[in-house]
Amino acid sequence: MKSIRLLALAATLVLGYAVAAAAAPVCNKKIESFDFVVDYSGSMMMHNKDLKMVKMEAAKTALKRVNAAIPALDYYGGLHTISPNGAIIEQSPWNRAAMDSGINQLKSDFTIFGRMTNMGDGLQVYSPAFNAMKKPGAIILVTDGDNNRGVDMVEIARQLYASQRGVTLHIISFADTPTGEATIKAIAALNPSTVVVRGEDLVNSDAAVERFVLAVFCQEESVIVLRGVNFAFDSYALDGKAMGILNEAAELIKANPNKRVVLTGWTDSLGTDAYNAKLSQNRANSVKSYLAKQGIPASRMTAIGKGKSYKYDNKTEEGRYMNRRTELSFD
Repeated sequence: MKSIRLLALAATLVLGYAVAAAAAPVCNKKIESFDFVVDYSGSMMMHNKDLKMVKMEAAKTALKRVNAAIPALDYYGGLHTISPNGAIIEQSPWNRAAMDSGINQLKSDFTIFGRMTNMGDGLQVYSPAFNAMKKPGAIILVTDGDNNRGVDMVEIARQLYASQRGVTLHIISFADTPTGEATIKAIAALNPSTVVVRGEDLVNSDAAVERFVLAVFCQEESVIVLRGVNFAFDSYALDGKAMGILNEAAELIKANPNKRVVLTGWTDSLGTDAYNAKLSQNRANSVKSYLAKQGIPASRMTAIGKGKSYKYDNKTEEGRYMNRRTELSFD
């Protein structure tokens, strides 16, 4: 079954991926291996003004959130640092708990001044290790883009692509200078498959973590993601934004006249199981009724209430909002 996810970010219609209602998505593997490569330079020990914390501490938080959301599949994983270079976890079968422990070992109290950044040299040193990665592989570079000593980081990235097939550089960016931004943009421009995400977004947003993990770790499928059809607390009423998105969904369904549609409703974790089972069914029914008014035969649609969802963090308002959703899939 291919899923169409109704998530809470923006009222836009975009290509997406199938995601199960779990702490980490279930998907088809896009890569066989990955390596977190962390900028350990002095500038990463400085404060991020938006998060009001040291950039390296923010990087650790972002990496832990990404690690927690990686699908439970048989990837190989590693964790390395640059400037100075060091191996915290060599490439080996990925284990979520072991990677989390490795991320905790990253330090954020190194001296800031007098420690020049030679990211290009560091990437060059790791070239043989990257070449030995199981392919296809992903190098996830965590950096603010500063590279003020040694060989040019962009040139080394270019050489990496020229000498190795099946490896893609992705970037978790903490850039806070024009030079750093320019470096990251130049690296991203080398490969259309590169995913760049702001580190602050990974720290603050479950949805940003999900999008990044799906894009890097999961094989793209021929599905559509509809974002914005969510519900207020204890409600199954559709607002104007949701109706606009469902109008587009109706056109999509009409374009696939031979497929049945399954509508699955979810709630957050507040309330009793019995109450939430009924509420989630009402939410699925609400979407079904609206689509029927748009010309989709009710006989083509099945509405299912699944009750409580734990896909997103129910301890936060954002997480609870994103759990109060309906998923639409073709059967």
